[in-house]
Amino acid sequence: MKRVIAVVDDEKDLNELISRYLQKEGYEVRSFYTFDSTMDHVQDSDIDLWLLDIMLDEGSGYDLLESIKKYHSDKPIVFISARDQEFDRILGLEKGGDDYITKPFNMKEVVLRINNIIKRFYREENKIEIDGYVIDEQQRKVSDGENNIDLTTKEFDLLMMFIHKKGVALSREDILRTVWDEDFYGSDRVVDDTKRRLCKKMPNLSINTLYGYGYRLG
Repeated sequence: MKRVIAVVDDEKDLNELISRYLQKEGYEVRSFYTFDSTMDHVQDSDIDLWLLDIMLDEGSGYDLLESIKKYHSDKPIVFISARDQEFDRILGLEKGGDDYITKPFNMKEVVLRINNIIKRFYREENKIEIDGYVIDEQQRKVSDGENNIDLTTKEFDLLMMFIHKKGVALSREDILRTVWDEDFYGSDRVVDDTKRRLCKKMPNLSINTLYGYGYRLG
């Protein structure tokens, strides 16, 4: 799912430049060039982040922030401004802005800051869906959409290795080194046993057995 970013700046060339960089990063961008046209969309619920110029034609980015927050108090807002005054920066953050970027700026830095804010605000939604299962790697939780699936530590670690290496043939030795570690002295049969328990709990996983070698997901 693409995250949607609204870029509000009355400098057309700069607005388009910012939009191009964000689109290359994989975002969907909606550009607004006036205060009034932006006000028509402050209620839009599918915008994930607002990038607001402070100085606009009929109002300010601060006014827009107040309107946006009335409808969507949880949406991140980043101010951009040609004014590099400490007072403006503090005011922007006090009013509820999540970052303040001063013009002229390096576009790579802008993209990096936006990426970090998006990750911070929406990390709870960064879930993996595969073969009908939903995996929250951070919380180490797995479900089939309705019921939670209890996995042991090694079962979960093995699952994540398969997911991160989807389509790659993994030898039993590779799996042992990654999931158990190089100091493990037991038999590689532990890989087969753990995989078997994992598949019993998650029977829809498309794990292929490579006889005499190991396994491959997908």
